[in-house]
Amino acid sequence: MSKSEVEELPVPRGGDVVPCCPPITAGELSQADAERMAAMFKALSDPVRLRLFSKIASHPGGEACVCDIADVGVSQPTVSHHLKKLREAGLLTSERRGTWVYYQVAPSVVAGMAALLDVRD
Repeated sequence: MSKSEVEELPVPRGGDVVPCCPPITAGELSQADAERMAAMFKALSDPVRLRLFSKIASHPGGEACVCDIADVGVSQPTVSHHLKKLREAGLLTSERRGTWVYYQVAPSVVAGMAALLDVRD
């Protein structure tokens, strides 16, 4: 899936979380939902990316400066590469403030991934 094919996830309003895809038990995934979720899981399948995602998701205030999360055992250019892959998969959003870039987990991602895998009746 190319960068241009990744759809933006819905942005919740007023604190509501809008999952990107229906639970897996709700019925067969559409081609679009399957491709969207596969891109997200593929991006998270790398241990460095998973650690970066976790650092951002658990950071106080829900956002993290790249300067606060870069200590994952790889060089800064490699961190930038992995953060780009997470952004392209729709997992992160970013905002440049001066010389630093701040990252946030895309608002509906965690809820959407959890809802997809929810197997409760």
